[in-house]
Amino acid sequence: MGDEVAGFEAAAKASLPVLLSGPTGCGKTRLVEHMAWRLKRPLVTISCHEDLSSGDLAGRWLLNVAGTEWQDGPLTLAARHGGICYLDEFIEARSDALVLLHPLGDTRRYLPLDRRGEKVQAHPDFLLVVSYNPGYKGLGKDLKPSMRQRFTGLKLSYPPAFLESQVLQKEASASASLADSLVAFAQRTRRLQDHGLEEGASTRLLVNAAKLIQSGLSTKSAVLQAVVEPLSDEPELIEALKALVSASFA
Repeated sequence: MGDEVAGFEAAAKASLPVLLSGPTGCGKTRLVEHMAWRLKRPLVTISCHEDLSSGDLAGRWLLNVAGTEWQDGPLTLAARHGGICYLDEFIEARSDALVLLHPLGDTRRYLPLDRRGEKVQAHPDFLLVVSYNPGYKGLGKDLKPSMRQRFTGLKLSYPPAFLESQVLQKEASASASLADSLVAFAQRTRRLQDHGLEEGASTRLLVNAAKLIQSGLSTKSAVLQAVVEPLSDEPELIEALKALVSASFA
């Protein structure tokens, strides 16, 4: 939609880490996958969660028949051999895991393996990419300035209506009229974000709805299953969204 590709390529050329921010389902992961293909670099993707520890990222000692053996974690493998390491929703990880990113995210570009007594100097083709949704702060976590300022930033959002319609036509073989109606419905849900709804319908959810329709489900049933139910558990919001579905797909 903008200069995301050029910005990503420039960061990769300068060996500068990249922070992608934007709402759920707007294409952050798809952008990283495209850039890995475009730059011809291996891609290691890590989905972060509250139990993700430094050992899960860096590696650990394991027992085998010969005794103990060190096994590199996914972050170490990417740093050691080169490639893009993508941490999705990285602020969900435990603090000890995030600390590992500090020396990788500045001019030092190394990964400390304290348990092994080693500092892995990052490969020239190593690129650290992380993403998060600024509208969702799980477990009360927020992005600290000391971490944010280690990255170059690219902000993503949902595409304009005509582009989002083209995405649905390409990704789910939806007709132009169906794609347009689904996008119009999504835009209505996004306007409810200031009225109790945490997030509006994402492009990803619209693709899912269009695929269900292509599989034979009615439009209303597909939108209820793929969009409304994943958006909220609140009975009042669900009822309001159901009414919006009925009004949008009469």
